Amino acid sequence: MNATAADYRWLDHHCPEFLEAYCVTLVHAVTPEEVLDRLRARPERRVTGISALVEAAYGAWRESWGESHFVAVHAVDGWTMLVEPNGYLGSLGEVAAPLSRGTELVTHFRNVNAVDHFSRYVDGERRLRLEPLFPDARDGAEADGVAALLREVGFDVRTEGGDLGAATEAAFALAERMTGVRVTPRLMDSATFLCGSAPGV
Repeated sequence: MNATAADYRWLDHHCPEFLEAYCVTLVHAVTPEEVLDRLRARPERRVTGISALVEAAYGAWRESWGESHFVAVHAVDGWTMLVEPNGYLGSLGEVAAPLSRGTELVTHFRNVNAVDHFSRYVDGERRLRLEPLFPDARDGAEADGVAALLREVGFDVRTEGGDLGAATEAAFALAERMTGVRVTPRLMDSATFLCGSAPGV
């Protein structure tokens, strides 16, 4: 199936607390445990479902006062999904580049101030970076070649400053097109995440 933003309209009503501020990173052919190791994260516990994960993330933030990063990983379709409610670690170039060594990585992020990023890395090199709200302003080796794909998944490349919800839905759809990993309500509710704390950067 060719994912579009319409396939992710469920996000806003199914897990609105998560959508307020999140980072989702997909790393190919690297195990969840290895992803945590590359992040220098200490495994701590397992949490099932997105609601429990959001609660755990905010609890960890209050305990650490933001000095460490709460991260959670789950294996899906040959990829490891790194999920950060109220987090951003996977969106940082200094983290994503080494995490993608020897493989590929797709990451997208949004915070409460509507700052958002989408990036793709291959073997340590950032190949694409864009802001979902401003998809026409993008860079990287793949920037020119993705224009048609951006339109297909639901980005409005002709308008500056579009709808935040629609841009986020399109970011999820774009990640699916690039990885083959479909994020569904069932996945978000049934996944058991291995959680840990990564040091600040």
